Amino acid sequence: MIIDAHHHLWDPADRPYPWMDDSVAPIRRRFDVDDLRAATRDTGVTRTIVVQAVHDPGETAWLLEQPEPVAGVVGWVDLTAPDVADRIAAVRALPGGQRLAGIRHQAQDEPDPGWLARPDVARGVRALAGAGLVFDVLVRAREHAASLALVDAVPEASFVLDHAGKPDIAHDDAESAAAWRGRMTDLAARPNVTCKVSGLFTEAGPDWRDRPVDRYVRELVEQFGPERSLFGSDWPVSTLATGYADVAQRTTGALADLSTTEHEAVFSGTAERIYLVPMTTQT
Repeated sequence: MIIDAHHHLWDPADRPYPWMDDSVAPIRRRFDVDDLRAATRDTGVTRTIVVQAVHDPGETAWLLEQPEPVAGVVGWVDLTAPDVADRIAAVRALPGGQRLAGIRHQAQDEPDPGWLARPDVARGVRALAGAGLVFDVLVRAREHAASLALVDAVPEASFVLDHAGKPDIAHDDAESAAAWRGRMTDLAARPNVTCKVSGLFTEAGPDWRDRPVDRYVRELVEQFGPERSLFGSDWPVSTLATGYADVAQRTTGALADLSTTEHEAVFSGTAERIYLVPMTTQT
């Protein structure tokens, strides 16, 4: 059994996705649950976590309505809104709202690299923690310092780093690899941070077979430990590099030396604990 802890569904005909420029033209179309089922067939994936891809509450409402294999949703609310707690409650009151597992904001797209370190963002993340929700962190190297500041400012929150902080695998050299390794060391030292083994094929680019993707996968799990690592396909963005089955098989192969218990943690147990086990709302 595999839980895919990170994929997307979307329909650009329903709402604009500002990041969908010509560089991602092959995926600038509708991807729905039927497409997901076809992609995951014969991969061992039985449940999934679908993740927002635009700052639009309408998309979150749509994602909450999606049928199996979708088991959890990482949606979006405006964390800086004064009434953020009410907005979270309103999302949970929507059809399928009981499947809301977390919130994500695409901080990598904010003009301000320090956006995550803002006091109003920390206040919003405290509201997430109070509601028992996870905060997914989408950052590159530029936003690393701000992400650390946020994690330290809200130690009661549960954070999940998406795509291993997006290492530059396509241009891998000793300096960039060491810098990425240092960023992962920073975050792995925070016990309230887990990390997705996801998005690495996309970061490696179309020549991913000639890039050290396996090394990054192994180093990531070594840094965070299997109990704080979780597999995600990043489908359909991953199709810009390769197919769904390739992502699953290559990731499994890179971690072939894990014990059975460690393998289960990365490919299902951590995702279930972080996203799918009901959390107690704080009072």
